Amino acid sequence: MAHVEWSMQGVEYNNCNCNWGCPCQFNSLPSHGDCRALCFVQIDRGHFGDLKLDGLRWGIFAAWPKAVHLGNGTFQTVVDSRADEKQRAAIEAISHGRETDVGALIWQVFSTTVTQVLPTLVRPIDLRIDKAAGTASLRIPDFLEASSRPITNPVTGAAHRPRLTLPSGFEFQDAEMTSGTARCSGAIDLDFHDTHAHLAAIHWSTHGVVR
Repeated sequence: MAHVEWSMQGVEYNNCNCNWGCPCQFNSLPSHGDCRALCFVQIDRGHFGDLKLDGLRWGIFAAWPKAVHLGNGTFQTVVDSRADEKQRAAIEAISHGRETDVGALIWQVFSTTVTQVLPTLVRPIDLRIDKAAGTASLRIPDFLEASSRPITNPVTGAAHRPRLTLPSGFEFQDAEMTSGTARCSGAIDLDFHDTHAHLAAIHWSTHGVVR
């Protein structure tokens, strides 16, 4: 059966417990043996079939006891409270890797490594990403506080703004590596301070990253 044709363009903010740069981006093992992460997206333009997703936000929390590819992960989606029931279902389907070609996109790949999917949350998501400045802020009232800023030079204090290009990546083609801090009180507990984060423009579809 053919997949629903969908796409979304916008920006993402990703923060995990690893050291700056994230070993996953280089096919290496996690900095501390396990992987815990959040990723949130601002959809500037998007659709799921004929259903528009413009302007909505969503995100995920995830945890794996070892490297992601070794599996046994726990995963939870959070959908913008402004979304209606059909939009929530569409975003949940995308985040769970459904309606997506096998191996083509991060969410479909992650779905193969997860053994526990927690119920999707519907919450107000205050997400602000400034790619030009290399900053982001994220707040879900009474649940999550997170932020990202440029890495700083330890000697001069100047902003250090490395970028990573992945021509065949399944998440992004180009991203800025930043420093993230997050505290989440949900079922997947996250407590990061100046750990790896990245900001990236995204253009995803049924068939993966649009290049």
